[in-house]
Amino acid sequence: MGRKEEYKLKNELFLAQLRQDDSVRELSGGVFYRVINEGDGRGDVKANSVVTVHYKGSLINGREFDNSWTRGCPEAFRVNGLIEGFQIALVNMHIGDRWVVYIPYELGYGKRASGPIPAFSTLIFEIELISIA
Repeated sequence: MGRKEEYKLKNELFLAQLRQDDSVRELSGGVFYRVINEGDGRGDVKANSVVTVHYKGSLINGREFDNSWTRGCPEAFRVNGLIEGFQIALVNMHIGDRWVVYIPYELGYGKRASGPIPAFSTLIFEIELISIA
């Protein structure tokens, strides 16, 4: 088995283990999440919404590839311009929610690498939804 296949298998096993964790919930497409903080239930995120979020992205080995908290500035994104797994999470969140979201590679960058993110990577994002426009 090559390194790419091994890495893919590790990521698939990681997600399979999440299914056994009672503190983890599943959204459509196999996106998992764990609630850190529940917001007040305000706001409905739509595909064409612009959201302001703080977020941190990492891989299953803990290596961080992006962090808006470290930069000291939240980011604004149009939801439908993001990877599919991030979109699935956001349309289920409300203002003030802070979740850890686990995105399978098929709903992330897939079979291709993207900068510091290898192909077949499960993406782990801690996301705090600040506002919706």
